[in-house]
Amino acid sequence: MSNSKDTEVFRNAMKDVKPLEHEERVQERKRPLAKARYSRADKKDVLHESLGGDLNQRDALEQSGEEAAYCHPSLPQRTFKKLHRGHFSIEAEVDLHGLIVSEAKEHLREFIEESRNRGLGCVRVIHGKGLRSGPEGPVLRGYVHQWLVQWEGILAFASTRARHGGSGAVYVLLRPL
Repeated sequence: MSNSKDTEVFRNAMKDVKPLEHEERVQERKRPLAKARYSRADKKDVLHESLGGDLNQRDALEQSGEEAAYCHPSLPQRTFKKLHRGHFSIEAEVDLHGLIVSEAKEHLREFIEESRNRGLGCVRVIHGKGLRSGPEGPVLRGYVHQWLVQWEGILAFASTRARHGGSGAVYVLLRPL
């Protein structure tokens, strides 16, 4: 069919359509969070296990392409693998999109401190993928990874699964107070 024929068919099909009289919009519903495979009891066991090592020693940050990961030496590898696979409940999250670096650092530090004070074990930090950062690439992602490695309250972090933000976010396992 030609363009003019398509237009004619479309207009013919739409001739009896009337515009809506109100401008109310349906609010998007938030999807429920996925249920974790491991319970709070598992989380407590993991956190208590992790206290056996030297918490001042830091491992190197591992980055491979889009993904980043860090695991404190005292944390068992099987626990880190569970974190990396997204098997822990996300108990809170912070979104740093749109913040400048100094604001993001302060906001993240406050979030981590508050989460630890509340006794949370696993949180998600959304830093974004830097798709609108221009030629410099993602800015916040690298800073967030560096800060998390430096701060004493962090046992591990890993890039999230695609359903939780992929390389634009990290799961963070917090050291209990």
